[in-house]
Amino acid sequence: MEPRPKENPLPPLDELAEGFLAHLDGARGRAILTLRAYRDILLDAREFLRPSGRAWVEFGQADFRRYLYALTKKGHAKTHIRQHFSALRSFYRWLQKENKIAKNPLADMDLPKLEKKLPVFMTEAQVAALLEAPLKMERKKQCPHWVPSRDAALLETAYSAGLRVSELVGLNMEHINIETGVARVTGKGSKMRLCPIGKLALDALEKYWHESMHPMRGAVFLNKTRKGRLTTVAVEQLLKKYLAHCGIDQKITPHKLRHSFATHLLDRGADLRSVQEMLGHASLSTTQIYTHVSLERLQKSYRKAHPRAGMKEG
Repeated sequence: MEPRPKENPLPPLDELAEGFLAHLDGARGRAILTLRAYRDILLDAREFLRPSGRAWVEFGQADFRRYLYALTKKGHAKTHIRQHFSALRSFYRWLQKENKIAKNPLADMDLPKLEKKLPVFMTEAQVAALLEAPLKMERKKQCPHWVPSRDAALLETAYSAGLRVSELVGLNMEHINIETGVARVTGKGSKMRLCPIGKLALDALEKYWHESMHPMRGAVFLNKTRKGRLTTVAVEQLLKKYLAHCGIDQKITPHKLRHSFATHLLDRGADLRSVQEMLGHASLSTTQIYTHVSLERLQKSYRKAHPRAGMKEG
């Protein structure tokens, strides 16, 4: 395992909170950004609850209802509030497991309900234009000659395997088997899964490796100096550049390629369980949202094409 990169010093917490974060870092293998988010949430909650002078184990549901009200009054989005309480629930579950508390005060606490939004995705034509963009766009002279091939391979792989951007940049050479066309991917919670990679993506990868004189070890996708792993921020930036080149909405994120992957598979008849496995979803209900997207498109086509779709039976 590669050593974690050095980060800016993080503000200290109390012993119990630090113990929880150490548990996440060690036993659960959480990413650095996730650990930072959990730390920030615990600090924020502690700052609000601190005037009471009590410890974490002494807080009850009434205290957290006050905290919920305070976050709502500040105008925080429902997703933001739910993220806060999801982290706090995890913390208190850990305290319960460690026999620090008898009951989790957040276990049955009602939270603001989210509106169900259908995932945003790109059409097949838009994806095709995006995947062709790296090899068509003009470059500055100082740009390494192999970068277009790298970007083409990266976008092809993201769409071909339906990867999260963190999974994409986290790929190492030993994770990809060119012969079988399969990538071994580490997803959320350090769960491993096997993802098929299509021929076009495999061809693009081999072209990139050849042109860049890739060392064929370590990270699959290298930065321009070939001395380090491409970052998630760099992927977001290069995607915006290619979206602009294609005239596609620049609000599209790398994750929308994953949405497009799932939607296009279901549109073309893939079964839901297979798509669930490829996406690495723990629950089938998470994957089912893509069936709503496909059904909505099907209904639009039906209403538009069927001669009696808009008529009521008398």
